[in-house]
Amino acid sequence: MRSVKSFIAAGAATLLSQAAFAADMAIAPPPYAPAPVVEDFGGWYLRGDIGFSNQRVKDVHYGRESAYSQLTSFEQQSAFDTAGIYGVGVGYRLNNWFRADLTGQYRGNANFKATDRFTGTAGGVAYNGIDNYGGSKSEWLVMANAYVDLGTWWCITPFIGAGVGGARVTISNFTDTGTNNLPFTATSFASAPTGSKWNFAWAAHAGLAYNVNPNLVLELAYSYVNLGEGQTGILSDFTGATTNNVFRFKDITSHDLKLGVRWNLDNPQVYAPPPLIRKG
Repeated sequence: MRSVKSFIAAGAATLLSQAAFAADMAIAPPPYAPAPVVEDFGGWYLRGDIGFSNQRVKDVHYGRESAYSQLTSFEQQSAFDTAGIYGVGVGYRLNNWFRADLTGQYRGNANFKATDRFTGTAGGVAYNGIDNYGGSKSEWLVMANAYVDLGTWWCITPFIGAGVGGARVTISNFTDTGTNNLPFTATSFASAPTGSKWNFAWAAHAGLAYNVNPNLVLELAYSYVNLGEGQTGILSDFTGATTNNVFRFKDITSHDLKLGVRWNLDNPQVYAPPPLIRKG
């Protein structure tokens, strides 16, 4: 009888020690779940840009070509002041390599100065003269752009791109003051009201983007922009008489430097495995 009680006591002690040991063991972690595959796609973004332009014009020309028929030499020097650029846009990033956006820019007033020096003949008599032009120019520019992102190193992504669209070029406050010595030294003055013209425009882009966080990207970009042609309103002389002609600004181009910001509207979800839980 004593041996049976001893056997039962030994069995109970064994079960209690196994239960205590099991309580001290770590709970097995949940089965491993592999991270979901993140597809290579982007999403919508908003953008804003500020910068300045460095503009050129190939030629400023009187609309009546016959006015230059008797010139034997002609030289023109022209220059624009630097002007501000302010832009907004919306875009879509297709994947890690390609994105596109639609942008609108207001390009502020750039003061303009030009000088014509010329010589010619009239009735067999040689003469020379000079014309001084003044005025200002501004534009509205709407463009559809496409970009290629060339890879990311230390959060910096170089990119290139191109765009096409339309430019509304406005010429204002135009004046023409001239002197010539035919048949004697004389001066002239003409002015024109504001004139605007829509043109086809295109651009080439290059720059660097810095990924501040998944929501925010900063850009430093250069753009070469061809804005087409501008023209003044109808010219009139100092008496108010009109000439039924305009001055044309041919082949306006610009080298732009801009600082931009992109706000990503669709953020990728980052997978994080659950923490390992232990008891004891």
